[in-house]
Parts: sequence; C-alpha cells; structure tokens
Amino acid sequence: MDRADIISAGHDGALPADAEAAATADILSSVGTATYEWAIPSDRITWSDNAGNVLGIGPRHLASGRAFAQMLAKESPAGRYEAIVNSPHVDRGEGVAYAIEYAIQTEEGATHWVEDSGRWFASTDGRPLRAHGAVRIITESYETRRRLIEASEIDPMTGQLSRHRFCEVLETSLADALKVRGSIGLLVAAVDNLAHVNEAYGFDIADEIIAAVGKRIRTRLRGGDLLGRLSGNKFGMLIRNCHPEDMEIAAERILSAVREDIFLTRAGPVAITVTIGGIIAPRHADSLAAMLGRAQEALDGIKSRRRGAFHIYAPSLERERVRQENLKITDEIVSALNDRRIGLAFQPIVTATPDRRTAYYECLLRIRRADGTLLPASAIVPLAEKLGLVRLVDARVLELTMTELIAAPDLRLSVNVSPATTMDMSWLRSLEAYHRTHQAAVERLMVEITETSAIADVEDTRRFVARVQGLGCRVAIDDFGAGHTSFRNLRKLGINCVKIDGAFVASFHANPDDRHFVKALLDLARHMNLTTIAEWVPSEEVAVTLAELGCNYLQGDHTGPASDARPWLTPATTVLARSA
Repeated sequence: MDRADIISAGHDGALPADAEAAATADILSSVGTATYEWAIPSDRITWSDNAGNVLGIGPRHLASGRAFAQMLAKESPAGRYEAIVNSPHVDRGEGVAYAIEYAIQTEEGATHWVEDSGRWFASTDGRPLRAHGAVRIITESYETRRRLIEASEIDPMTGQLSRHRFCEVLETSLADALKVRGSIGLLVAAVDNLAHVNEAYGFDIADEIIAAVGKRIRTRLRGGDLLGRLSGNKFGMLIRNCHPEDMEIAAERILSAVREDIFLTRAGPVAITVTIGGIIAPRHADSLAAMLGRAQEALDGIKSRRRGAFHIYAPSLERERVRQENLKITDEIVSALNDRRIGLAFQPIVTATPDRRTAYYECLLRIRRADGTLLPASAIVPLAEKLGLVRLVDARVLELTMTELIAAPDLRLSVNVSPATTMDMSWLRSLEAYHRTHQAAVERLMVEITETSAIADVEDTRRFVARVQGLGCRVAIDDFGAGHTSFRNLRKLGINCVKIDGAFVASFHANPDDRHFVKALLDLARHMNLTTIAEWVPSEEVAVTLAELGCNYLQGDHTGPASDARPWLTPATTVLARSA
C-alpha cells in the first residue's frame, strides 16, 4: 500500500494507528533518522525498526550501549555514554537535554558522522536512569563544515600555516622530490611540559607561549623553508633540499632558539624547551602519511628518553616486526571480544596451614584465537592497556567471574583489574548493579589492583578501594615489591591484603636479599593487620618456611596450577554456568 492508499483508507484523512506508525518510520528513514530508548543501569537499548538500515549496524551492536560504543570510529570524540553519565547537569524533574556528534564505523567499513540528540532522566538518587533520543546521519554536512574549517590557510592563534595548508605544501614538495630524485626533510617540534604550564598559569598563558614558540622557530628557518602548526603543541617544519647533516643543523638551531632565552608572558618569565623528531624523504617515506607518522615516531622515541633533544628517524626491522605483531594481537583481542572467546582459568589460593585448604581461586584471563589456540597473557594485557581495550576486557572478565560466583554459593574468587579500570566508572557501576541483584555473590569477590597502578595516583586509588570495599569486597595489592609503594601508602589505601611479588618468592632460598625482603614484608604486614599471599611458591620447602614466617596464603604451581576446570560445580550448576 503506498502513501496515497494509506490516506484514502482512513476516516476523514486520519491514518489508522499501525499505518501512522509505518508512515512515521518511512519519514524517519527517508531523512536518515532513527530513535532509541536506553535503560542505563541494564545498558539495554531499544531502537526503532529502521535503526539498522539508517546506521549500517547489525542487531548485535544495537543491543546495548557498550556494544554500540564499540562501533565508534577511531577519529570520533566521546559518544553518548560520556555525554550522559559524565554530564555536569542535574535532572530537576524534567530531564536533561543533550546533543552530541560522533563518528561510527559500519560493519562494511564505512564511517558515518552522527548527530545524537535527546533527553536523559535521573533516578531518585540523581544518577542517570534512562534516556531517549534520535540519531541522524550528518556525514555530508559534517564534511562540508570540516572542509570550510580546513580551507583557512593560516592558523589564527600562531599566525603560521594551518595544518591543512602545511600538509598540502608538504605533499606537493614530496611529489616534486620524487620526480627529480631530490630530498626534503620534515621536523616535528613539540613544546615540552605544556600541561604543567596550563596548570601553573592557565590556558591563555599556554596559548601565548605556543604562539611565541612559533615566532621564535620562524626566525631560525631558511628563506625557502616553511613552518606550520600541526596540532595543539606541535609545529611542522619543511626543510627543502635537505640531507641528514642539514637536518641536524636546523634542529640544533631551533632547540637553541627556544631553550636559550626565557619567554616573557603576562604571567611573568617562563622557561620552555621543545623536543624534535625528523625524517628525510623520500629516502624513508614516500607518502605524506608516512612522513608525518615516522617523524612523530622519532619524536616519541626521543621524548621517552630525554626531552629538549632531537632524533632522526631510522628504519628498524625489529620495530616493524613488533608493530605487525601488535596489530595482529589487537585484531585477535577485538575479534575475541566480539565472538565471546574470552574465558577464565582458575588458580587456587590455599591456606598456609598443613591441610592447604583452598580459600580463593584467582581468575586468570584466557583469550582463544579462532583456531582454538591461546593468546599469551603476557602479550595481551600490556597491549590492551596501551590501546584502550583493557576496559572492555575487564568488563567481560567481571561478567564471567560473577557468573561463577552466582552459580556456586560457597565459592570465593579474586579478579585482577588494570590501572585504567580503577578509573573506569562503568566498571564500578557494573559491580554495583551486581550488588543490587546478587549481594552475597559480590561479597565473595576479592579485587586485585597492581602496585604500579596504586602508586600512580594514591588518592584516586584510595577512592576506588573505598567504593569496592563498600560493596563488601576485599581488596588486595598485587605484585607487591615490584614497584615503589611505601607502607605509608598501604595504610592510606586501606587495602585488606598484600600479595608478595612472585619474583621474590621463587628465589626465596637461592637469594638472601629476596629472603630478607619477604621476611621483613611479612613482619610489617602482620603489624598492620594485613593478610598476606605469597605468589609463585616453587616447592614444599618454601611453602613450609613461609608458613612458619606467618604468611597466610600460598599460590603457585606447587600448591595448585591454573586450570579451566571448575571443581566447585555440581552437574546442575555446571549447566547453569555454561548457559550463562
């Protein structure tokens, strides 16, 4: 039935309810718009029937806020979750309006820019409870706006070339160099410690310094060279007819120009340095993207070792091999998340008493490839943390862990959280949601945070510990001794348990220094009423000695290897766990 037939079928031009709904859906689809309702605590989203067609996303990624967030494109700003959950506004009974733009990657690989507007409503405790709104594809208008912005050739703050114009000239110069077998250089200079300037003097003074740095660099370039602002604190310099020795001379002139004289600002004199990375092209890069990427790589490499210095890019077969391996592992992690190939192994934590009774099982991450083989855990976690995937991994591990605890009423488990997760409010809210529905299960969970994450920000970690303990969980410091946590910080954090780093325990008898460290730690932990767990226990001899020294629990292959078996489950609960 077409539109005319629908109208004629009604009374006095009015549409029947089902026909009106169909007509509304047609109108929404024709203008590239879909609607949704989001139950925030359960993370369930209900979309209009046309959402999949409008957004180019399948049902799996429309089922929840977390699944939809996985479709955000790399270049996208924060999505709907941050706009609502981290909103500074308060719902005073009428809801809070929001309107944001972000990019999504369709399952076919296309990128769509989306306008997402709606209104969220709070529960009685003030936290976001539900939201409803509409999403509209705005890719064409977004690209038009973007081109208009980039069309400006001059960066308004610094007076130097804009990124867009600088890159145009750089690409043209590279093409010319390729034609005549010439050579050009790209320097990328980053203003050091700009965050400290922002904090100490304010953003307006930082902007003043950036502009002044640009002017000072400009005075040290040759007549035919070009300067442009690449990003917030970064400048790009095109050095024509450039060879490695020319680049080193140019870089040293710039370093000296910035370093030797202080900058006089409205807030007073400020000392500033820049760090520089460079590349010669087309020798080491035959495209604009390669030039920018490898100059940035050189900059990152020297900045991690020494600021206020210069480093020129040089190819490395080992670096390229590692990069390719990282890309491969990243794809494995993402596909494992999508295909739910993340699982757990369980290692017993036993009492140090002669009966060696199992008190806890530690949940250890396992990711299986599509062919069934395991990815090495040592490669997974650091890379997942670096690429921002670890929060998704930790969320899945929490889900699996709670499934086990709910299925076995007497089971106690411990779970590791990454440094990023301790700052992730969504992980805490998930734990709080489980506490509301399965309080007893949550109270049988111990949360392990690494020592290095604990000392990164003691106050933030203390707040995380307090919230987790408020739900009835115990909290342990994992790998204690591998970092630099003081016992004063241990007291401040208010944790319940210390896990002694296994490197000290494994060499307990062979290394006198390690032996004395473990003894001292056990004495101090006992004085502070902290429970102690020794990791990597290698033998019965070490286990007995640790027990005599007052260690409460033992963990390691000697006392029980990790396994995906679940000895605590009865046949009935095994079915329940597997179905979950």
